[in-house]
Amino acid sequence: MQPVDTRAFRQSHHVPRDIHDRIAFRTVRFMRFFADRFFANRYGHRAVVLETVAAVPGMVGGLLQHLKAIRHIRDDQGWIKELIDEADNERMHLMTFIHIAEPTRIERFIIMIAQAIFYNFYFFLYLFAPRSAHRMVGYLEEEAVVSYTHYLEEIDAGRAENVAAPQIAIDYWNLPPDARLCDVVLVIRADEAGHRDKNHGFADQIAGRT
Repeated sequence: MQPVDTRAFRQSHHVPRDIHDRIAFRTVRFMRFFADRFFANRYGHRAVVLETVAAVPGMVGGLLQHLKAIRHIRDDQGWIKELIDEADNERMHLMTFIHIAEPTRIERFIIMIAQAIFYNFYFFLYLFAPRSAHRMVGYLEEEAVVSYTHYLEEIDAGRAENVAAPQIAIDYWNLPPDARLCDVVLVIRADEAGHRDKNHGFADQIAGRT
């Protein structure tokens, strides 16, 4: 098997421009610190917990944008569908890694706690500061791209087993029947990059920068 060319992927970073961006960026870095300490290089298990959190913002944003569109009796300009699709896509990331990593009981407990805390935090953040909420998701997705790139490097080096792709991933991303874990990580990383760019774009629209 030829190694995955992880260098061919464009990684980007939105440089914080003001206090709102800096707070969002530092919040994400704070979250990354604990993820690194708890999971280290157990990327499959890290993905299970982090994708649980990642599936929250799109659903919360879609709900609040839906209510806002109804309240103001105006078109949502495609935001609702985009955000709900993002949430569903992140859910499929989680369903895929459940088959790969098989989380332990303590990790399932962490999932419940993390989701409860993050949902309430993000709901009120989006309610009162939607620009900061989207910017934070943009930074979360930047970190996700970095994590999946590292995961691919571990697979390339043989430190992570390149197992067969689960059927749920083959069906969802229309992968070939003989697809492996590296193929799954590649398509998921591409998804995360798309969410990264979209959320930074939403934040810029709210800030009136486009």
